[in-house]
Order: sequence, then structure tokens, then C-alpha cells
Amino acid sequence: MKFKQSKEIKKTTLKRFLMKRMVCYILPNVFFNFIIAYASFQELGYTHFFAGTQNLARLTIPMAIFLPAVLTADIIKRVTVAAEQGAIEFVVDDQLNVKKLMIRLSVLYGVITGLLVLSALVFAQFSLSKYYKLDAMAMAVLDGTLAGVLSVVFVYLPVRRLKRYLYKCEIF
Repeated sequence: MKFKQSKEIKKTTLKRFLMKRMVCYILPNVFFNFIIAYASFQELGYTHFFAGTQNLARLTIPMAIFLPAVLTADIIKRVTVAAEQGAIEFVVDDQLNVKKLMIRLSVLYGVITGLLVLSALVFAQFSLSKYYKLDAMAMAVLDGTLAGVLSVVFVYLPVRRLKRYLYKCEIF
């Protein structure tokens, strides 16, 4: 599977490559998810889990579905491109259909994470009183923290599955 990459990647180890990508993913995800949630919730002064126009589920569930899907597809693409260019110490197996793996893992991780976040919100909704109001700042921090955790997890989890199809290059 050949991806077009105009920029040459410097030689590095897979661990350093993933660490650099993780930093590039985590900072904007935490920042933008916090700012969007804070701006949405400050309008009301408080928020609920599911009730109202600006509720926690409205921002958190789509993020929990699309962030893992996008990060999974992107990190698999970047690792395979780096392996093709010889920038990391691994080579991708020729028998691997990268696009099929990318789509399958993206959908799987998006659905699983979305269902986990939805179930956590439903559990919290039933645990607290019906009239309990959530603090806007705390919920914005929670949303940003969740984005950061998802950014870290979905840099390493797809590569863990991809490693089944990677083998060490002797020349590196």
C-alpha cells in the first residue's frame, strides 16, 4: 500500500516516532475540546448530562466516536508511510491490506469508545439527582481531559494491532 508523502521523514525509532505524534495530537485535542465545551457551557452557567440545548452528551459522545476513528486512521497511515520510507526500524508485511485494517479498526474503536462514554454518562445520570446541575468549568475540564486520554490511547492501541504485521528491518 503506497501513500503519497511529499515530506521525507527523519530516521528514528518507532517509540520516538509515536511519542512525537502523541504530543502533536494531545495538545490541540485537549485545548480545542476544552475551549468548545467551556464556551458552550458558559452560555448557560451550568449543564446537564442529557437535558437542555447544551448538554454534556451532545459534545462528548461525538468526540468519543470520531476522535478514536480519526486518530486510528491517521496513526496507521503515518506509521506505514514511515516504514515504507525506511524512517523507522520496521517494515510492513506485503500481504497486509492497510486500508482495510485502517477502516476496520477505526470503526471498531469509534463504536466501542462511543458506547463506553454513553454508558458512563447514563450511569452518572442515574446515579445523580434528576435536578442536579453540573458545573460548566468542571465539565469543560472533564471533556478536555477525556480528549487527552483518548489521544494517548489511540496513538498506541492501533500500533499495537499493526505490530502483528510489522517486522524488524535488519539494515536499520
